[in-house]
Amino acid sequence: MRKPLLVVCGVLVLAVAAFVLFGPKGTPGDNSPEAGFARDMATHHAQAVDMAFIIRDRSSAPEIRNLAFDIINTQANQRGMFQGWLQQWELTQATDQRPMAWMSGHGHAGAKTAPGSMPGMATPEELTKLKQAQGQAAEVLFLQLMIRHHEGGVQMADGLLKLSTRDEVVNMARNIVEGQSGEIKLMTDLLKFRGAQPYPSILKPQ
Repeated sequence: MRKPLLVVCGVLVLAVAAFVLFGPKGTPGDNSPEAGFARDMATHHAQAVDMAFIIRDRSSAPEIRNLAFDIINTQANQRGMFQGWLQQWELTQATDQRPMAWMSGHGHAGAKTAPGSMPGMATPEELTKLKQAQGQAAEVLFLQLMIRHHEGGVQMADGLLKLSTRDEVVNMARNIVEGQSGEIKLMTDLLKFRGAQPYPSILKPQ
């Protein structure tokens, strides 16, 4: 009789684990990588949109203003999708979990990322400096901050791709990797044109 009892207990443990990760309807649960990615990336995108609005009002260069416009539209739309997923999955938009907890144990943090923080995020001091800068100095600082920010977004999306097989989330992560990698190259070229270089990369060498 002991063996059937052990089998039943094992099934119950697996059922509880599935409920925690995927919820009661086969959707991602509160502690799932998909939910963590959606919450953290929504916050990450919000800062990118804020920085893009700042530079849009401080630069007259068409290429910078066009870039800011693209970032505002793309990342605001994606942020809406992240929030929509959470609503569809019947999960809260915020959580008490520390940022990047969904990547715990998967090496999310680069050398320049503090534990429990999202990679690439600008500090309050850097944002204040950006708000105070003018002209080309503002453009250079924006590009440096946004390149690092995009590298963080790529790092987060790459991490999700290692943890999820859910189609809509995987497709979004791939779009982020492709789109933001392309913008990193563009912004690096814009910096070179202004005689400046990006900050040291936070991405691991391939």
